[in-house]
Amino acid sequence: MESKVESQKEGKLGLIPLIGLVIGSIIGGGAFSFPADMAKGASAGAIIIAWIITGIGMLALGFVFQSLSQRKPDLDCGIYSYAKEGFGEYIGFNCAWGHWVSSMLGDVSYLVMLFCTIGYFVPIFGDGNNLPALIGEAILIWGVHTLILKGVKTAAWVNVLTTIGKLIPIFVFIIVSIIMFKVNIFTLDFWGNMSTNIGSVVTQVKSTMIITLWAFIGIESAVVFSKQAKVRKDISKATIIGLLGVLVIYVLVSLLALGTMKQSQLAQLKSPSMAYALEYMVGKWGAIVVNIGLIISLLGAFLGWTLICSELSYSGGKGGAFPKFFTEQNKNGAPKNALLVTNVLTQLFLIWAFFSKSSYQILYAIASSAVLVPYFFCALYSLKLTITKETYDTGDNKRIRDMVISGLSVIYAIWLIYAAGLSYMLLLTILFSGGIVVFYKARKEENQVPFNNIEKVIVIVLIIFAIISAYMMAIGKISI
Repeated sequence: MESKVESQKEGKLGLIPLIGLVIGSIIGGGAFSFPADMAKGASAGAIIIAWIITGIGMLALGFVFQSLSQRKPDLDCGIYSYAKEGFGEYIGFNCAWGHWVSSMLGDVSYLVMLFCTIGYFVPIFGDGNNLPALIGEAILIWGVHTLILKGVKTAAWVNVLTTIGKLIPIFVFIIVSIIMFKVNIFTLDFWGNMSTNIGSVVTQVKSTMIITLWAFIGIESAVVFSKQAKVRKDISKATIIGLLGVLVIYVLVSLLALGTMKQSQLAQLKSPSMAYALEYMVGKWGAIVVNIGLIISLLGAFLGWTLICSELSYSGGKGGAFPKFFTEQNKNGAPKNALLVTNVLTQLFLIWAFFSKSSYQILYAIASSAVLVPYFFCALYSLKLTITKETYDTGDNKRIRDMVISGLSVIYAIWLIYAAGLSYMLLLTILFSGGIVVFYKARKEENQVPFNNIEKVIVIVLIIFAIISAYMMAIGKISI
């Protein structure tokens, strides 16, 4: 028995590997487009302010997810279970739905960026959203689908390879940018006063919020590693150290670029702009290094997020938020129906992106907007626990600390909703109204009344806004 316990402990992870897992799970393809994406709407000064706000907000959210995982360990059907516990079945479902839709749209954006990157070497794929790219993306989707059905999981070597693939070019870019950095270029138009197309500092900061949010999507995945830690306290340390590490990397990538090229020059670069910025600094080899690393990273990210997407709907089915159809597995233990629906919808989103000519940036903006719903309600539930004192002993001095952190998270989520803008919020009413039928079926399967009186009002309001949004988009009154 003693040797068995020791062998189990040997398979657990220490602090350093946990930090690596946190960093690897957060950094995706977004960092490779930071130079242009940030420069399109903001100057150096505004970007610094944006990162300060993001740093505080994301650290607060990181603490919220960690606190909830420790205080409510029984709620293990995904982060939507926190919203369900705190605010009812329908709110919980919408958080599950929003997380799922966001993850699928994130997968679509990865595919578009992947083939845009491959387009550097094979020009026929263009910006990743033309007919050849659409065909290539479809082949990749259903190829990965077949592999997962055969029981292929994300092996450790895949995670190692993709992490190396993404970090090497990022560190090369940072080192070269430090060498090439010129203070006079960085301070030339520090607050954007000389630019006529980026607006006030507040407007500039708002323009970066969805970009920075997208860069940190997956922050909640850090709590998944709790069971893998040798010492449970290490997961809290790993979460915060990992978040700070990612924040430092992101800040360096976005700000150092502004010291090597003018803001107006950076704003004109194609995706992935890190590659073209490095090519400007050192020549073609720089773009090749970045693009190869990004291709490896995106292939791993697509495989990982396809598994995550299917797992989200599978967990939703297990928790009663989605119909039982999503819980069926094949002989290899793969959630076959959840995976099928996920990939069919991913394919449809790609076709929509093709005909609407939506760029990688638009896709991740929609994905980021959708994930705001579960993030907001998780933060609100954490705040609710501190107010009601549930899970807190009398005189527990941690309650006030957690109340402040939860409050900051709620304020940050509200700020992000404001920064996202009306167009994206209206579009979300269409996406979320699509879940009404799914929730209705799931509740009927449980022999439960689908909607209480308050939820009926929410559904009616959601449908009305969805109809208005669809009409306004059809006549061109709103656009994304």
